[in-house]
Amino acid sequence: MKKVSMYTLSTCPWCRKTKKFFTDHKIPFDFIDYDLANEETQNKIMADMDRRNAHAFPFVMIDNDTVEGWNPDRYTQLLGL
Repeated sequence: MKKVSMYTLSTCPWCRKTKKFFTDHKIPFDFIDYDLANEETQNKIMADMDRRNAHAFPFVMIDNDTVEGWNPDRYTQLLGL
């Protein structure tokens, strides 16, 4: 199984849809809600996203691939569903 993790915002409807997508497909994932994280964690998230040239939430990492924003077609493709 591929490792899935994501950076999200607790108030973002697209982030909630993304989490629901993975939950509905019974794919385990880790996530951090950026807006609920402490300042140190927020700085790490921003540094990681900057390194990957990402600028939007949700930010999903599927193994070594990344997806910015709500994109179920790309999630499906990367997961081989």
